[in-house]
Amino acid sequence: MSARARLFAGSGLRMLPQPWRLLSRAAEDAALQRIRKVLCVAEKNDAARGIAELLSNSRMRRREGFSKFNKIYEYDYQMFGQKVTMVMTSVSGHLLAHDFKMPFRKWHSCNPLALFDAEIEKYCPENYIDIKRTLEREIQQCQALVIWTDCDREGENIGFEIIHVCKAVKPNLCVFRARFSEITLHAVRTACENLTQPDQKTSDAVDVRQELDLRIGAAFTRFQTLRLRKIFPDILADQLISYGSCQFPTLGFVVERFKAIQAFVPEAFYKIKVTHDHEDGSVVFNWKRNRLFNHTACLVLYQMCMEDPVATVVEVGSKPKSKWRPLPLDTVELEKLASRKLKINAKETMRISEKLYTQGFISYPRTETNVFPKELNLSALVQQQTQDPNWGAFAQRILDQGGPTPRSGNKSDQAHPPIHPTKYTANLQGNEQRLYEFIVRHFLACCSQDAKGQETTVEIDIAHERFVAQGLMILARNYLEVYPYEKWSDKVIPLYPKGSRFQPTTVEMVDGETSPPLLLTEADLIALMEKHGIGTDATHAEHIETIKTRMYVGLTDDQRFLPGHLGMGLVEGYDSMGYEMSKPDLRAELEADLKLICEGKKDKSVVLQQQVQKYKQVFIEAVARANKLDQALAQYFGEATGSAEQEEVYPATPLSVRKCPQCNNDMVLKTKKNGGFYLSCMGYPACKTAVWFPDFVLDVARDRSICAVCKPHPVHRLKFKFKRGSVPPVMPLEFVGCIGGCDDMLKELLDLKYLHRSSQPASSANQETNHSQVNNSFNRASGENRHVRGTTNLAPRHLLSVSSTRIPRPAPSAAPDDGNNAVVCNCGNEALLLTVRKEGPNQGRQFYKCSASTCNFFLWADQQPEDRNNAVPRGSALPQPSAGRGPAGFQRPGGGGRGPELFGSSSSAPGGGTVCNCDQPAVTRTVQKDGPNKGRQFHTCSKPRERQCGFFQWADENTGPGPSGDVSVNHFDSSGFSRGLGSKAKRPGSFFSEDTAKKPRTCSICHQPGHTRKTCPQNH
Repeated sequence: MSARARLFAGSGLRMLPQPWRLLSRAAEDAALQRIRKVLCVAEKNDAARGIAELLSNSRMRRREGFSKFNKIYEYDYQMFGQKVTMVMTSVSGHLLAHDFKMPFRKWHSCNPLALFDAEIEKYCPENYIDIKRTLEREIQQCQALVIWTDCDREGENIGFEIIHVCKAVKPNLCVFRARFSEITLHAVRTACENLTQPDQKTSDAVDVRQELDLRIGAAFTRFQTLRLRKIFPDILADQLISYGSCQFPTLGFVVERFKAIQAFVPEAFYKIKVTHDHEDGSVVFNWKRNRLFNHTACLVLYQMCMEDPVATVVEVGSKPKSKWRPLPLDTVELEKLASRKLKINAKETMRISEKLYTQGFISYPRTETNVFPKELNLSALVQQQTQDPNWGAFAQRILDQGGPTPRSGNKSDQAHPPIHPTKYTANLQGNEQRLYEFIVRHFLACCSQDAKGQETTVEIDIAHERFVAQGLMILARNYLEVYPYEKWSDKVIPLYPKGSRFQPTTVEMVDGETSPPLLLTEADLIALMEKHGIGTDATHAEHIETIKTRMYVGLTDDQRFLPGHLGMGLVEGYDSMGYEMSKPDLRAELEADLKLICEGKKDKSVVLQQQVQKYKQVFIEAVARANKLDQALAQYFGEATGSAEQEEVYPATPLSVRKCPQCNNDMVLKTKKNGGFYLSCMGYPACKTAVWFPDFVLDVARDRSICAVCKPHPVHRLKFKFKRGSVPPVMPLEFVGCIGGCDDMLKELLDLKYLHRSSQPASSANQETNHSQVNNSFNRASGENRHVRGTTNLAPRHLLSVSSTRIPRPAPSAAPDDGNNAVVCNCGNEALLLTVRKEGPNQGRQFYKCSASTCNFFLWADQQPEDRNNAVPRGSALPQPSAGRGPAGFQRPGGGGRGPELFGSSSSAPGGGTVCNCDQPAVTRTVQKDGPNKGRQFHTCSKPRERQCGFFQWADENTGPGPSGDVSVNHFDSSGFSRGLGSKAKRPGSFFSEDTAKKPRTCSICHQPGHTRKTCPQNH
């Protein structure tokens, strides 16, 4: 098959159009001939430079990209049967990242459970924008893109990220994949001649793993961290308590070994030992029974031997003995051997090996293969090493004795060969030199021969008990000559003819006891991770490093893992819930599914859905049994000093009210920093669209009903609670309306033009759009008893209350009469004239309000002009009716009367949705005293009488004007005028006339002047 045929015969890209697959051979040739410039992208700058140097014979031209760390190398090369210009550049690992859409990225934005279903986006992090700009600029002049990233799962996924960025600029771009395992001239030229298509399935597996790691890790990490910081604030106040589906089983292995050591009970054992001295040393004969755990039984056998302690040689044997040369080196074995033999940890080992790879000294270090492919020229690789003064002679001997004959393992990832040297160098230093030398020596050892020896076995009999001694004579060291990391030494024993008898030097009974297993070394831990399928050869080191940095584990002096208190408590807590989350089963199942996705045997979306639901159920159970986690950690940290209620730690997920008119993101209710509410776009800070509700909105919550008129659907209606006296009389204090623009009255009242502004109004510029969560609702019937969560660092039980701190301004002096009798509000602007439309005594009556709804100004239009000076802002005490009295027979405290607390029922009930001045639910009482109000219910403060705030409201007066024409029945303002018991505070003055204010005081029972309630005839 020709190069062109191979090029187009590969599997197609799901996301890339491939029109040539249906074209004729002539059309395919024409498509290739149009390619004049090719963009090549490697995974790192070192790899890009190395590949460019090889393909250009070191004649490439270097220039700068937007990123100073990722250079551009240009050179000419023969490709597609013609001369083309190659533009080689690089990324720095993953170009794009997964994260939740706003506001779910913020820790306090939602209950962590919501993260299992929250929308995720893939975006370019800010520190990689320059790399992205370079790709976008360079691809404009190119007709083809060749992906030169590492040939593993992550590399394939990075390749598709590069494709995504370039295709956004040039949708019809031709895309190819270069596959290679080492950066050598032969390897990269072969890759150029055999370009294929990127593997979508392998990339899909990485997408699934990334999304699951994000959802699972974020949900459990927030759950653990937010809860345990509150439970143990003195110890864990600043601790990030992370969870990962790989790091937790890794921690579980360490804890399991530690607990096995703790639970170990040593047991005494006894055995018989025989020695025989000779000219060249001493021979030890081991008891064939090995050991007994019964002292008496061993003692009896020992005494029998001592009765006639003469040994008879009953068996003498000799056989060849081999010590096998090592298998070819894969990633896991490299990590384990470097940790054991060189004392270099796995993370450092992988860092150094990747550097050696990009420099062209070794093959790709992330491989699961321990079988050399037949097409690999091993003799040439061995030949390169013959120039070294330390192992060059050994390498030459391999070639002289028939060439390399490596052992074959049983693992192959079908992608990369085992790790081996690709180029000789003598210019390295430190750990780089040590690791390179180890890789070279290991490669030469596995290409050599097994060590050969002769083993002699002598068996003797004493009183019918058998004892065995073994000797070894090494005949040929072979691979051991170049591989000092393993030992095999002679063990000389004299010649014992069969049937001969001799007197042993000693026959003794010795005792001992069983010993516990040792703590895990890093090599042990990696072996367990590989055995149970936790992580991959490329991620083992990362997971181990994570549990170390989180302080879940520590290292002993001899570099063994010891679990910390936090690590022990977490594992024991989760295990006690019944879900063995520290065990490897859950993650191993996922790793198996990912492999099936790569092989095309499972669908990406099916695996994702199954795994999300599985971990979501585990999370729900974990939250329900979170007290077990508290109890487990209390064993190590002492009793909990804090407490955490679930609704306090995990705020409710904000519900969408409508779509943003600017960016089409959801808009949700939020609370201002100093109280009050606003509607904010979830696209903040990119989109600053907001609706700022005036201070007279005491509470607002989303209603279940949806407006049938406003678009785009759905636009939810809102339940408002307004401050008494702050809205037109025709509007009830509790009102359900649409803020989509169809409700003219609400539109005027709330000034909904802010929906089309890109930033907050000037009057609210000092209030941060801090996206703290609003969880307060006046609608108790809906069951939403929510609280405000601010950003202030409070004790767990302390919550911010929703209340406006705004103090109403005093009314300005009347504007001078300029002939048109213009009414000016407190802002100094001309007031808006409106008409009462609601049926009632005030229907048709006109009133003035602030045109911007910012100063709470209100004034009846038929007031006398000279009395307008005394108009008060909405939210303050409103004017009293000309009769000078309140609701049906109740005298104001300014007149010396007492509030209804003196004659109300002692029984109380929750006051519906009413809130007193303390921002607490009011209680409902009933008037018991005989009189016109007997049996009438009213709301008052729920606190003891001496601590009451003075709040009073008749239960049957919840709307604006009453039948007598009163503007409001609430006759105390935000400045503190009170109707409480014994209050001496005076009412604000009426704005009708001085004569009205000077009317004689009347009786609170019969309402006649001349006497008080104490001397009223009806009271006797």
